Parts: sequence; structure tokens; C-alpha cells
Amino acid sequence: MSGPTRQRWGEVAGSLAVLAVLLALWWAASHQQWVSKVFLPTPESALASLLEGLRDGELAAFTGATVWRMVLGWGLACAAGVVLGACIGMSAVARAWLQPTLEFVRPLPASAVMPLAISIFGLSGGMVLAVVAFGAMWPVLLATLHGLAHVHVRLKEVAEALQLGRMAFLLKIGLPNALPDILAGMRLSMTVALIVAVVGEMLASQPGLGQAVLLAARSFRASELFAGIALLGAIGFASNAALALAERHFLKYQNARS
Repeated sequence: MSGPTRQRWGEVAGSLAVLAVLLALWWAASHQQWVSKVFLPTPESALASLLEGLRDGELAAFTGATVWRMVLGWGLACAAGVVLGACIGMSAVARAWLQPTLEFVRPLPASAVMPLAISIFGLSGGMVLAVVAFGAMWPVLLATLHGLAHVHVRLKEVAEALQLGRMAFLLKIGLPNALPDILAGMRLSMTVALIVAVVGEMLASQPGLGQAVLLAARSFRASELFAGIALLGAIGFASNAALALAERHFLKYQNARS
């Protein structure tokens, strides 16, 4: 077994060990009633609620709604982030004019924009989607700007020697060299999209895991609450793993071509 493979399996074993310890602590805390079962169910009851919700289809429908909002909002955010980042990054004048505005708007949490979105879209799925796209756009936009700003000076000299136009430089040199930054921004953006989608479902009472978790918490159904939280964690883990795998293979393919 090679060194990198051994290291990878060691990391997997370490992660599983940490998960096992956390589950053991949860089991002990719930069965020994260190925390009341009203607030902390046993792992068995949470698993039973999860399986029951998936079996009767209600939890599966909520999961599908949340994943759909997350993926669609993330797709819109990625498209908007790359396009705006390319437009701003390719123009020194645009960067100088828009940088103060970007620095003013960027720190705003998506939840702070929700009242404005509610006044425009109402308490609807469109409002949640708009806020998800807004919140998830910034990692991609900033990653695109960073990648375009750090194109190697030699490549810029080659583009000038070949008399490449601005669009040709962007498509043939700028974006390909910014791709590692953009893909990393997309991974972070997916996490933001999931968080904002759940918060939006809670505030707008839209069908999804956010609404399911909120209703379970209000009615003190702890096992259903933990089942929803476990599903959200699984969605986040699976989406990040899928994007990391796609990023690794895409960059490997790009390096092989170059």
C-alpha cells in the first residue's frame, strides 16, 4: 500500500473513530438521562423516527424540496458569481468603481436580506430561492475575482504578444487559470446554499427540512428534530464530497490536457 493511500485510509479511520466517540457520548447522555429525553432522545428513537419518516414519504418529500432549493439556488449563484466576477475582474475601472460597493454588501448575512426579499416576493418559494442565490453567490464571485487577479504575468505577456482580445483572454487564459479558485468557491457556496435554504424555509413556512425541524422543535418531538438534523448533516456531507470528487477529477483532466 502506497504512502498516500495509507494516509487516506488513516484519515478515514480517524474520522470514523471520532464519529463513534460522539455516538457513544450521545448514547450515554440519553440513556443515563444526563439530559432530559424531552430535549435529547436516544440514538435508537432518532433512527426510528428517521426510518419512519422516510418510509411514509413525508420526510423524503421534505428532503427533496430542500435539496431542490439548495441545488437550484446554488446553480443560479454560481452562474451569477462567475459572470459578475469575470466582468469586474477584467476591468480595472470596474474594480475601482465597484469594490467599495462589494465590500459594503458582501458582509451582509443572507438572513438580514430576507425582510427585503419578503417585501418583494412575499412569503413564497421564490423568496427563499432569491435569498439562497444571493447568499451563495459571494464565495463564487470573490473566488473568480481572486483567480483572475492572480493570473501569472507571463501569461498576460503571451496574450499581449498574440494580440488576444479581452474576451479571448478571458476564455482561453483567465477563466482556465482561475478554475481552481472558482471550484473551491463553488464548494463553499454549496454549504451556504444549504444553510440559507433551511433558514428561509423556517421563516417563510415553505415545505422542507427547515420547516420540519422547526415544527418538531416547537412541539418537543426531539426524535424527529434529531432525525431532521441528521438528514441535513448527511446532505451537507454528501454534496461536499461530490463536489470535492468532481473538483479533483476536473483539475486532473485539465492538468493532463495542459
